[in-house]
Amino acid sequence: MVYLLLAQGFEEVEALTPVDLLRRASIPVITVGIGGKVICGAHGIPVEADVSDQDFSECPADLEMLVLPGGMPGAKNLDESPIVQATLSFAAENNRYVAAICAAPMIPGKRGLLQGRRAVCYPGFEKDLHGAILEQTGVVRDGMFITGKAAGYAGEFALTLIEALQGKDTANAVREAIYP
Repeated sequence: MVYLLLAQGFEEVEALTPVDLLRRASIPVITVGIGGKVICGAHGIPVEADVSDQDFSECPADLEMLVLPGGMPGAKNLDESPIVQATLSFAAENNRYVAAICAAPMIPGKRGLLQGRRAVCYPGFEKDLHGAILEQTGVVRDGMFITGKAAGYAGEFALTLIEALQGKDTANAVREAIYP
């Protein structure tokens, strides 16, 4: 199961593009609202999460991938959440995928989880990617960690998530459906 965490001020494109494309690939995704069930994005778009963090007090054992969208103050709000910290720790300790885009790579980065790994982030957040090998591309996959640079790479980021979970053929099928 993919769990995508939403906090007030998230970047809508970085959250909803992965949800849309993952579901097109028949990959189950549950959105989790940190701080409530209806979370407002950085551009004033309210989104109703599948569950709130109150219903997500323990990290589910079926977690295959954790997705953290960026945006401000969304990424900062995710970073400060004990639920996010516990879920991130569970994912890292149990060799589950951790995917973060834009400002959100700072969350695993500040905790040393990107140490020695190739990664990208929104310009200005590089200082928070402690020990990461910074790349100059839109999306990077290094083992169980997938990072994206910014909202403009949300589609490529989502396709990389699909490829990680279900392979290149499935990712290409979704790519061909949205880029005819």
